[in-house]
Amino acid sequence: MQTVLITGCSSGYGLATARHFHDRGWQVVATMRTPRQGVLPESDRIRLLALDVTQPDSISAAVDAAGPIDVLVNNAGIGVVGAFEAMPMATTREVFETNTFGVIAMTQAVVPTFRQRGAGTIVNVTSSVTLADMPLAAVYAASKAAIEAFTGSLAIELAHFGVRAALVEPGYCPATQFAANGGSRMAGLIPDEYRAFAAPIFEAFSRPAATTSVEDVAAAVWDAANDTRGRLRFPAGADAVALFDAKFGGR
Repeated sequence: MQTVLITGCSSGYGLATARHFHDRGWQVVATMRTPRQGVLPESDRIRLLALDVTQPDSISAAVDAAGPIDVLVNNAGIGVVGAFEAMPMATTREVFETNTFGVIAMTQAVVPTFRQRGAGTIVNVTSSVTLADMPLAAVYAASKAAIEAFTGSLAIELAHFGVRAALVEPGYCPATQFAANGGSRMAGLIPDEYRAFAAPIFEAFSRPAATTSVEDVAAAVWDAANDTRGRLRFPAGADAVALFDAKFGGR
């Protein structure tokens, strides 16, 4: 029986992905900053662990407690939308600490064991903001684009040892708590000078032509974890697939 460790399982993509893998017979190590009973089924194949990906001691403790795993899913992330001009550097650093450095630190924590075993898969969840230029998302897009470059390089580096790395690129998912979780972080990030520019953008997001569901993302993570063709990118959701096809020609 294979084991997956998933970060950021309290809601959204992480929670759906934990359920998806459990439903298919895997052992699931579901991590979140503050574990909450009841968010996942009671099962001897599910373990909840505390994990803050911005804290080295928390990473070490969670990886040690998890024991041997076959797949790491780096899903934990935070969002921010707003005019770059108004973005405090403290907010920029906060976003990068979780979305970029947290992913890199978690990956580095499991690579030695994967390399020694000659097997293992790392799935990094990014965003469709890496597939097309989107306004009011400069810092968020940069934090995710860094992981795209990181994963592409890592995939080549680790293939020598039989270890895989892949990307899942979700589209816009209204069902996640992106806005709610980032509310305080995003306060004041649309100054008066930007309101006329931002209004039609937010209006378009309120009635999207295509969206992504949390189940779309869970299925894409599953496909990435079980891929045998050496594929790097897995867009998730109809909108992400359309952007992916436009950028890569369906590759």
